Amino acid sequence: ALKAYADLDYAIADQVVNSDFDIDRLELEIDDACLQLLARRQPVASDLRFVTMTLKVVTDLERIGDLSTNICERVLEFEGTAAAIRPKIVVEMGESARDMLHDAMDALVAGDVRKAQEIVGRDREIDEKYASLFPVIAQQMCAEPSVVDQLMRTLSVAKYLERVADHATNLAEMVVFMVEGRDVRHLDAGDGPVLRKARLN
Repeated sequence: ALKAYADLDYAIADQVVNSDFDIDRLELEIDDACLQLLARRQPVASDLRFVTMTLKVVTDLERIGDLSTNICERVLEFEGTAAAIRPKIVVEMGESARDMLHDAMDALVAGDVRKAQEIVGRDREIDEKYASLFPVIAQQMCAEPSVVDQLMRTLSVAKYLERVADHATNLAEMVVFMVEGRDVRHLDAGDGPVLRKARLN
């Protein structure tokens, strides 16, 4: 999706949109497998954490698939326009969000808590870039009313990327829960090392 946006590659955008069904199907298959495990195996402790974590992770991954589709739908709307406006900062946001997602999946596979915690801290950088985009877009809208539609699509893409980073952060938080049984969601960075203990030990 990021390549489709950066290069205005409409063929890739079409491929991404058409592949969303496969992700939806896989989510349902994994949900069913987890429910079967819960019913037949009755897992406890770390095994139960793994299954419950998986149920949450697939939801985040499915939403990332939806957001990727949304990005490509906006790309397809650029087709036929005179000059699609794609600020560099949006592409940079996309690259950062993509890297966060890749690292979160690596942390998940490896059970790497340190890497997962580092990912959580990177989300704020993308939030700051997203916030900095608004005054730039607003100024350009005032200066060039004819490109308002394009700029609105650009804002939408930036929002989708910010949400991808949020979901990557969710994945990283689930790694901490899976490995250590600590629930680190919704904790402000200023809270320091005090973490709530999950009930599943």
